[in-house]
Amino acid sequence: MIRFLVIGHRAHTTADFKLDDICGGAGRLDILCRCVNSAFFLSHDLRKDVELLLVLEGGEDAPKTVRFRGDELRYLNPDERSTASLIRNALMKRVGDEEVRSSPGVYISRRSFGDVIGSLKGECTFVYMREGGQDVRDYEFPKDPCFIMGDDRDPDEEEESVIGSVGADRISLGPVSLHANHCMVIVHNEMDRRRAA
Repeated sequence: MIRFLVIGHRAHTTADFKLDDICGGAGRLDILCRCVNSAFFLSHDLRKDVELLLVLEGGEDAPKTVRFRGDELRYLNPDERSTASLIRNALMKRVGDEEVRSSPGVYISRRSFGDVIGSLKGECTFVYMREGGQDVRDYEFPKDPCFIMGDDRDPDEEEESVIGSVGADRISLGPVSLHANHCMVIVHNEMDRRRAA
C-alpha cells in the first residue's frame, strides 16, 4: 500500500462552503482536491494500491481527517468540483470517536495529524517530502511508504516535531519547490519506473 498524508492547514472542517468557491471559501480545499486526483488517477483507471489521508485543520470543528481508499473508491471524477463534493458530503456526517464511511472508499474521522501518524506506526515507513532531503533518484523506496507533505504551507513546528518523532526519511524531488499534487505524480512515476525495470 502506498499512502499519502497531506496537511490542509486552512481546509474547512464543516460543510458550509460553496462548491464554486473551494479556493477561498473552503480554505484552499482546491489544493487537496488536486491531490486526490494526482494520488489516484491513471489514464483510464484508478490506482487501487493507494490510500490518501487529508488532515483538515481549518475552521471551528477542526481537526478532521478524510481518508480515500483506491481499492474501494466509486463516484470519483477528475474535476475538482466533484472531488470537493465528496469531501463536503463526508463533512456532513456526524463524527464521533469512530471513523465513518461517507461513500464507497471515502471515510471521515476526528483524527488530528498526530493521531493519524500514531495510528500508522508499524504499518508503514514515513517519508517526509521536503526541500533539502535526500534526492529521490538516490532513494530506495520502502515497501509500504507513507509520504507526508503540507498543502501550500509547510508543516509547522509542532507537526515537524511529530514527523521527527517517528524518524521519517526526508527526501527531495528536485532543486525547486513544487505543488503538493505535482510531488505525488513525480513519486508515482519514480515508483512505476522502478517496478517496471
